[in-house]
Amino acid sequence: MTVRVRFAPSPTGRIHIGNARTALLNWLFARGHGGAFLLRLDDTDRERSTQAFARGIEEDLAWLGIVPDEVARQSDRFARYDEAVERLKEAGRLYACYETPEELERKRKRRLARGLPPIYDRAGLELTADERARLEAEGRAPHWRFRLEDNRIAWDDLIRGAQRFEGAALSDPVLIRADGTYLYTLPSVVDDIDFAISHVIRGEDHVANTAVQIQIFEALGAPPPAFAHHSLLVGAEGEALSKRLGTLSIAGLREEGLEPMAVASLAATLGTSEAVAPHADMGELVRQFDIAHLARAPARFSVDELRALNARLLHDTPYEAVSGRLERLGVTGGEAFWTAVRANCETLADARFWWEIVAGPISPAIDDPDYCRQAADELPPEPWDDTVWKSWTGRVKARTGRKGRALFMPLRQALTGLDHGPELAALLPLIGRDKALKRLSGQTA
Repeated sequence: MTVRVRFAPSPTGRIHIGNARTALLNWLFARGHGGAFLLRLDDTDRERSTQAFARGIEEDLAWLGIVPDEVARQSDRFARYDEAVERLKEAGRLYACYETPEELERKRKRRLARGLPPIYDRAGLELTADERARLEAEGRAPHWRFRLEDNRIAWDDLIRGAQRFEGAALSDPVLIRADGTYLYTLPSVVDDIDFAISHVIRGEDHVANTAVQIQIFEALGAPPPAFAHHSLLVGAEGEALSKRLGTLSIAGLREEGLEPMAVASLAATLGTSEAVAPHADMGELVRQFDIAHLARAPARFSVDELRALNARLLHDTPYEAVSGRLERLGVTGGEAFWTAVRANCETLADARFWWEIVAGPISPAIDDPDYCRQAADELPPEPWDDTVWKSWTGRVKARTGRKGRALFMPLRQALTGLDHGPELAALLPLIGRDKALKRLSGQTA
């Protein structure tokens, strides 16, 4: 079987970390099986869907390293959905209903009060042609429901295992609103058939939708794809992320300076038995990924964990991988500088801060001018390499008798203006003798 998967966002906003996780799981599954990844833009909501959001979604996916093999838009396919509607009507599986939302709510409450499940009573099926004509003459437009068969609906979910639903316990879903617009349910099935989707990998909030859609596949004479429903993201303490997802957009994480491979590495391993670790490229993630390793328990997402993972990724990133981006940040210290400071960078933009410490000007922090003057007297001539720090501090120690923190901290504060930072053995050759002498004397340099 040729593996074909799809990611189907609505272009009514930018994608967030939860969307990105679904996209990534689909992409990794497809690549691991030599298959194809379809980006399907569910843009049937014409009022809220925009080209700008559609472009933004493609940009966010590309930033993560996900380039679709094919892109489709539901707004181009209304004729196909209309054809499916006619087939379902002819088969007696789609029927008109005329209740208002208020009437449906009253019916729901009455059933609940009687201890019955709040499913639709199929009153629309009992209407005669004259009754329908009278309702329409009153100005009521019908919404259209799919008549579910009462038999058991079952499938083996690739993540959740055996799933069972009784058709009689489900409410006939509305496929077409009274204003003639489609809900998600039918267009999604028609698209999955037409694009030969083999596996649908999506969040567990769609499990009940799947039971309904399986019957729609069958009513349209098509075998349903395989299904896999992954757990949803929760916060570090188990709280729902739904109200925070707007602040966790991929665009927002990018603007924060996080690396795409840090985001991808975390998203691909959340909710699995794999240890969370930074991966250098998507190929590593593809080789590691196994959908069978996804657990049913909620996947805990923490921004702090993501930031820590980002730092770990940068600490192991070679200069060649970031040289162009460093230059665009105005950092021209080359490989020696990056090697010196990367362990102190949480985001790549932090390198700019450390470059300003090296290149100056900075204001030295000097509490003991006499000690700094003595240390300046012991500075060896250039050229310097990474051994100069050890030889210089050895001479200062011999002259002053200082050791440990009393020896090193005043030198760090004078040379960098800070009491923390990268190893001075690596920074001192980059600072150079002229700047070091000026800083040790208290001059801004």
